[in-house]
Amino acid sequence: MDKLTDISVIKKLMARHNFTFSKSLGQNFLVNPTVCPRMAEAVCEGGGVIEIGPGFGVLTNELCKRAERVAAIELDRRLLPVLSETLSEFDNAEIINADVLKTDLRALIEEKFGQMPVNIAGNLPYYITSPIIMGILEQRLPVGCMVAMVQKEAAERICARPGARECGAVSAAVWYYSEPEILFRVSRGSFMPPPKVDSAVIRLNIRKSPPVVIKNEKAFFSLIKSGFSQRRKTLANSIANTTGRKKEEIYAAMGKSGIDKNARAEQLSLEDWARLTETL
Repeated sequence: MDKLTDISVIKKLMARHNFTFSKSLGQNFLVNPTVCPRMAEAVCEGGGVIEIGPGFGVLTNELCKRAERVAAIELDRRLLPVLSETLSEFDNAEIINADVLKTDLRALIEEKFGQMPVNIAGNLPYYITSPIIMGILEQRLPVGCMVAMVQKEAAERICARPGARECGAVSAAVWYYSEPEILFRVSRGSFMPPPKVDSAVIRLNIRKSPPVVIKNEKAFFSLIKSGFSQRRKTLANSIANTTGRKKEEIYAAMGKSGIDKNARAEQLSLEDWARLTETL
């Protein structure tokens, strides 16, 4: 179905299906015709795609033109008849009415795609961006990449390299599991209704193996979380305050790990975090 970014077409679809936007679900649909083709080109050349939150199916249309098979996960049941109409010309699309945070994506991949190479795409609701991304990465799914539209500030945090000022606990985890990059920015006027912030499209190129060797990942991520829990404090103070460890012990471990005792969490590389985890 053409012109799904045309506001008049969208309004007619909404009237025909008695649909209204849901603020609680963070629904903002794209009306900029240049965005979805660029996203689709970035995510796939054949193979299969899992789409998160297809909305009216604007990105889904572009994915179906390029992918062998598309499984789109949509939480809002009201959109199912809309998608049946907007995707009627494609026989390689399947809409799954489910919550992506509660979906067994590994089982879905096995059932819908078999041995086919699979990637993930989606226009993610701002309020659950990090849970969706981290949930996907932590499952270590057999996927090549994830291309997602997120809030611009979130994109900058997610893609911030460890050691950079903007880096946080999520950034460090994202870099452990993938190589993230910001592809392009999207203005708030590209959506209907327009959100209060601009967006950006990011791509996470999933690593086949982590960039650092860790014996205990749970301890590794727990330490990173502790280190970033009080960003205004030094790393030693933050770890001491959240774990109960004595500061002298932390200073000694930092020294053995080659980390300045006055360092802050955002100054550490993944290699620094790995050495400090092993030392502690």
